[in-house]
Amino acid sequence: MAKAKTIKEATRENWIESTFPEWGTWLNEAIAAAQVPAKNFKMWWLGNTGIWLKTHEGTNILIDLWNGTGKQSHGDGLMKKGHQMMRMSGVKALQPNLRQQPFVIDPYQMKDVDALLVSHIHSDHLDIHTAAAVMENSGPDTKFIGPKDVVKTWIKWGVPKKRTIVVQPGDEVVVKSVKIKALEAFDRTALLTVAEDVQLKGKMPPDMNDLAVNFLVQTSGGNLYHGADSHMSNLFTKHGNENQIDVEVINYGENPRGLTDKMTSIDVLRSAEDLKAKVVIPVHYDIWTNFAADPQEIMTLWRMKQEILQYSFHPFIWRVGDEYTYPQDSHKFRYHHDRGFDDAFLNNNDLPFPSFL
Repeated sequence: MAKAKTIKEATRENWIESTFPEWGTWLNEAIAAAQVPAKNFKMWWLGNTGIWLKTHEGTNILIDLWNGTGKQSHGDGLMKKGHQMMRMSGVKALQPNLRQQPFVIDPYQMKDVDALLVSHIHSDHLDIHTAAAVMENSGPDTKFIGPKDVVKTWIKWGVPKKRTIVVQPGDEVVVKSVKIKALEAFDRTALLTVAEDVQLKGKMPPDMNDLAVNFLVQTSGGNLYHGADSHMSNLFTKHGNENQIDVEVINYGENPRGLTDKMTSIDVLRSAEDLKAKVVIPVHYDIWTNFAADPQEIMTLWRMKQEILQYSFHPFIWRVGDEYTYPQDSHKFRYHHDRGFDDAFLNNNDLPFPSFL
């Protein structure tokens, strides 16, 4: 929709249609045009734990893309009954989780997705608009891959069962040039995410393998470990012993008082060491106002500890919409977008007089 040119045209609907997503199709176009060097893979951070991975061979894997938002009203000031945070610590006051990052990709303009991977059942990872957009714009061979309860939700939404693949730890699925391996997830918050009328006290929890998995995406350029919303676990070491892990993507956040829902800066470093990763990239710290954290804390701790503990990995810090190519960028610690203006003074300028500069 064109932007309003008169007051009459400047309606709320025109504002929304002409403004969101804030990046329009800029990133869609960049991903489509990107040429991945041989023996490399390229990733873009789409917000939260959302990742687009593209291989040298042109395989496109979409993971955990979320196109929703957080709180939009104070309402009655109370938490939804049975919410996992209420179960965790007995809180009743409304969680002030406002979305604090823009939408950097237009889901309905996504093309050529070969597989959509969703790690677990939480609504900021399992998104109906992502599923609809992939169904609308991708071919009949595109697969929807996730644990049992994720797939049940997709089918309920209208994704054909034949397009879905249920995975549990140990399962492997080949998608074009990529092998996807499901591994154990350590998202204890997911175990508390049950129907409102279910009482958990005194009962065995649900089976984690039905609710959540971590993913190992194996490419000709290296392997990505997507840890989603896992909490710290000693079993990261088992995963590191049994698999080659080059890049780890893992959640990070500043846990509010009385809650443990995100990995801390120390946990991020510990998980990377346990996985024997070469690069660790924190995510999820960007999205919720009440869990917002500064990833420079991770860098500071890494610098303090890397010499004495002989770390064989380093962190990479990015912002939503940024990209990372492995191993081409394996020496980098930060990302910066193209600053533009490379053609400054290569063409005639137009000034009243030279001293204007």
